[in-house]
Amino acid sequence: MGKEFSSKVLREMESVVVGKREDIMIILASLIARGHILLEGVPGVAKTTMAKAVASALDLSFKRIQFTPDLLPSDIVGTMVYDPRSSDFRLRKGPIFANIVLADEINRASPRTQSALLEAMQEKQVTIEGNTLPLPEPFMVIATQNPIELEGTFPLPEAQTDRFLVKLEISYPTRNELINILKKLREIEKWPIKPVVGKDELEELTNTLWNIHVSEELMGYIVDIVGETRKHPSVKLGGSPRAAISLLQVSRSLALLNGREYVIPDDVKTAAKPVLVHRIILKPEAEIEGQTPNQVIDEVLKKVPVP
Repeated sequence: MGKEFSSKVLREMESVVVGKREDIMIILASLIARGHILLEGVPGVAKTTMAKAVASALDLSFKRIQFTPDLLPSDIVGTMVYDPRSSDFRLRKGPIFANIVLADEINRASPRTQSALLEAMQEKQVTIEGNTLPLPEPFMVIATQNPIELEGTFPLPEAQTDRFLVKLEISYPTRNELINILKKLREIEKWPIKPVVGKDELEELTNTLWNIHVSEELMGYIVDIVGETRKHPSVKLGGSPRAAISLLQVSRSLALLNGREYVIPDDVKTAAKPVLVHRIILKPEAEIEGQTPNQVIDEVLKKVPVP
């Protein structure tokens, strides 16, 4: 069932998103694992298109919030407004009430506004003037960051970054991929994506996730990988227990999407970078030498024995 699900969605999304198959799989895996995603990349590499395409292919509601320094928490969650016809206040829900919420350039908003969004991500509910309202299921935030333009931004603290299940670093397309994009430009502009699966199938997969078998040896492999990130000489802060839990759940999701009832080491390796890259803080001297979290993860995966 999982293999059929991923094949349908990939086939539909690839009509507008070219050459991002692995990224799409991680997005689907995160959605099944009920996690949130941090997308990082320069403008124009299809971050928004990918988020919108996932929602369209899965027949989920989609809202986009453009984060700016003057954005208020009430602009996200909603507020009470006075209705002169009834002489009473009524609730006006904000854009957070959608299945997939794109938080565009999240680091441009103030910490107060960021925390309002991150609270909704963690609790899956919002409180407006004393009224606690559940968010729709499924619910996923896809937040984007531009790694280049950092003037006037408020970088997410490590504790808040850790709330994201995965981080995807979206790169430029290759020469051939860009040629394909140019060839398909008219089709992409018409937005050909139609729903190919529904909420029921997605919910069924989510409920099946706990049935995916993970051997004790593989659990040890996950724990050793996360532990090794803390021992690496270039690392100031490595993966926490939440990182190990996230790595386990994304590995399970990938196994499910590949049509297996059990996790294999390759699932863990595929999930390692997206899950760990934003949870590793390097020592200043390592950054000066040009070391990156991705390089640390590569070294860790080579060092830890595969069961």
